[in-house]
Amino acid sequence: MQELIKTIFTESIQAQIAAGEVLQDALESGALSIAQTLLNGNKLLSCGSASCDMLAKHFAGLLVNFFETERPCLPAIPLTAEHRQLSYSASTEDHDLFARQVRAFSQSGDILLVVSVDGSEKTVISAVEAALTKDMKIIALVGDDGGELTGLLGPNDVEIKVPSKRPARIVESHLFNLHCLSQLIDNTLFPQEDM
Repeated sequence: MQELIKTIFTESIQAQIAAGEVLQDALESGALSIAQTLLNGNKLLSCGSASCDMLAKHFAGLLVNFFETERPCLPAIPLTAEHRQLSYSASTEDHDLFARQVRAFSQSGDILLVVSVDGSEKTVISAVEAALTKDMKIIALVGDDGGELTGLLGPNDVEIKVPSKRPARIVESHLFNLHCLSQLIDNTLFPQEDM
């Protein structure tokens, strides 16, 4: 069993090294896009597929509260599956859940950050489609080949694509990448000399 544990750690470390080599430009672009959006007086909305929903909520929480250093609150709204309970319509499809919230809470100039394992989850796809009709920029954290989600992204959108096919490694990398974005945003908006 200890050999298996060592193998799991090694695989995770190798996935992070591979991501670190290919994601630098995407992470920089994503952080600068979010910072500029917030400076413009707009907000960030975030959502994730079933296995990534908590990551999307975590990132919104880091913006509203703080990452490692206290600073003013930043406007971020985590889209949530709890709104399903508010629906009176039996015809409301689960895959439309985030899309309805995007239409309700967003405005032109906002950013939608989506977190997905393989880019094929219908809830995330429909949210991105709704955001595109509102003239929002998309930041997509995906893995593998990006799936259908990659095809929806335009030249002004940002794709942070983890170079892995293993869902566990992709989710681990997403968390690291969201923390990286948080630190880059904080350093951009609230620079500190001792960093």
